[in-house]
Amino acid sequence: MAAFLTPQEKVPYIKFAIKKTDLLKIFIMLLWETKSLDDKKYIQLSEKLNEIGRNLGGWLGKIISKKENSPDKKGE
Repeated sequence: MAAFLTPQEKVPYIKFAIKKTDLLKIFIMLLWETKSLDDKKYIQLSEKLNEIGRNLGGWLGKIISKKENSPDKKGE
């Protein structure tokens, strides 16, 4: 959904996605700690979730750095 919005409108959606990804990481860890998920599956899921988290964080960082460097902010 955020892909089609303006940069300022994207921020809440990206932050929401980051929160959901972090929550999913916790649930996956709980499954692994209770032995409901084997090591191999845990590693596969964790790697994918970490990649998703890095991508979302990078996307958010780009938007925030663009906002800070925008011409509107330079005059302040």
